[in-house]
Amino acid sequence: MARMKGADLITEYLVECGIPYVFGICGHGNVGMLDSLYQARDRITLVSPRHEQVAAHMADAYFRVRHEPVATLTSCGPGSCNIVMPLACALTDSSAVYAITANVPTSQFNRSPFQEINRHYQADFPNIIRPVVKRSYQPTRVDMLPLALRQSMTTMLSGRPGPVNLDVPFNVFQEEDEVALPPAAPRLGAQRSGASPDEVAAALDMVLAAKRPVLFVGHGVTLAEAGAELTAFARRLGIPVIASPNGMGTLDMEDPLSLGFIGRNGAYPANQAGRRADLVIAIGARFDDRSASSWLPGYSWNFPHSKLIHVDVDPAELGRNYPPELGVLADARTFLRQLLAALEAGSVAADPFAAWRADIATWQAEWEAFTRPNFELHASPIRPERVVADCQSVLPPDAILACDVGVNHNWYMQFWKARRPQTMLNSWGFSAMGFGAAGALGAKLAAPDRPVVAIVGDGSFTMVPHVLCTAVEYRIPVVWVIWNNFGWVSIRDIQLGMFGGRELGTMFNAGDNNRPYNPDFAAWARAAGADALTVTRSEDFKGALEHAIAAEKPFLLDVHVDAEVRPPATGAWELPPTPYREPVFGSRWLPGAVEPAG
Repeated sequence: MARMKGADLITEYLVECGIPYVFGICGHGNVGMLDSLYQARDRITLVSPRHEQVAAHMADAYFRVRHEPVATLTSCGPGSCNIVMPLACALTDSSAVYAITANVPTSQFNRSPFQEINRHYQADFPNIIRPVVKRSYQPTRVDMLPLALRQSMTTMLSGRPGPVNLDVPFNVFQEEDEVALPPAAPRLGAQRSGASPDEVAAALDMVLAAKRPVLFVGHGVTLAEAGAELTAFARRLGIPVIASPNGMGTLDMEDPLSLGFIGRNGAYPANQAGRRADLVIAIGARFDDRSASSWLPGYSWNFPHSKLIHVDVDPAELGRNYPPELGVLADARTFLRQLLAALEAGSVAADPFAAWRADIATWQAEWEAFTRPNFELHASPIRPERVVADCQSVLPPDAILACDVGVNHNWYMQFWKARRPQTMLNSWGFSAMGFGAAGALGAKLAAPDRPVVAIVGDGSFTMVPHVLCTAVEYRIPVVWVIWNNFGWVSIRDIQLGMFGGRELGTMFNAGDNNRPYNPDFAAWARAAGADALTVTRSEDFKGALEHAIAAEKPFLLDVHVDAEVRPPATGAWELPPTPYREPVFGSRWLPGAVEPAG
């Protein structure tokens, strides 16, 4: 027991838990915490971006790269309200963020002091943040902090990880008490639950009885760091693998068994295999609407015609959208290791699924023949395929791609081949604009020796352009590729398709003359102190990207991309009651139907 200020106790606990950074912004409510961080600045580093949204996206991306959390720090009222959206992004994508928020002094609770929220309850910020965190804690005395610190850190990293909130009144940072530093929380994955022997045996029996199995892997496999086990199991039996966006790279996507992403903008072989499979082994994947063609039978999946083994660490996800034949509450890595051990203990026919893979190879060849010619085209404005292809060519296998939302994201979902786990960062469940532009900063701090490239739409970037200031101020050498198509093009295309060619409010125009307008992004970057180039010809992009990465400093490429070239839909996406569109390549398939190739 030692007599400590509340802020000092929090700081010491963050250091004890191995947290290297606090991403935060000053305010009157958190000055006590800032003073404590000043005293400990040789052991924990404050990085102060220009907006709280950026701080939380940085923390989210840092965790996705290292699977180790960092903290955010925001002040009372508006500052903390600014992190609600990025915390929702982190929660839906199972990413850990330790969000420390400040509140008004306890002696002023319910008196409406500056920036108190008290319409329904005193100092009520926890009720604002409650839907977007795993748990919110509000210790109102220093002696309550040790328990709140231990419980909050453990909650954040146990089971399915996610953000937590520690809401601290102003005086608790400053007041002192006799307190003991709590023990550090267990690291991510310290507790790895497994399946029962009966479940392992039943799962293996179902796999070996199948003729057309597929593995569908999601973020749960990434979080469990189960890439080696997934690869060994898939190769041992020759089972093709479909990945969700946050599962990409758990199997090297250059591997012939990798079929890519599934859904409306998935790869054709993935949708073909998914809808024709007789068994789907889903591990750490959610079957959300975009990876399940809005649950429309025959477009991506064909349940209940296909049998389902569903494995997840979160019981709420088992059977949420498709009732499984076998539901298994288990950690992905433990379960895959159990399957591998069971395989070693038994006997399996050599290459049991060769005929199934031969069918898939035909679909892969058809898809390649349909899409590959477009990757070779040069044009101005640049065709989207060229941007994807040149990024793939230039970036090494361990490079990190922070992909922002929009039509640019659709292209990368369909054609990017992640070579390693934790290298393709996506805001998937909540689709938060600004995630890629801001998260790239956190990703680079997490992996300073690896290239980090943010693929960012012009709309997303203009939401958080101040990321340039933070990169320059803290010397974070991120490369931003601005996918500049002069509009909210993914939403424009939805409007055009739904409403007979009409659209409103989706394109950026100067005045009334319909001339495409955007700021000069390269000049904007240079004004902030970063280097920048504008690229309008496809012949120039590859060299510009190589130059930007080699510069080892904040660098922006303003790349003018053709807004009229759309990703070829191979599944469906429905927004009821509006009718959905049929695939551009491939079509719906139900048992007994004959589907023409292409």
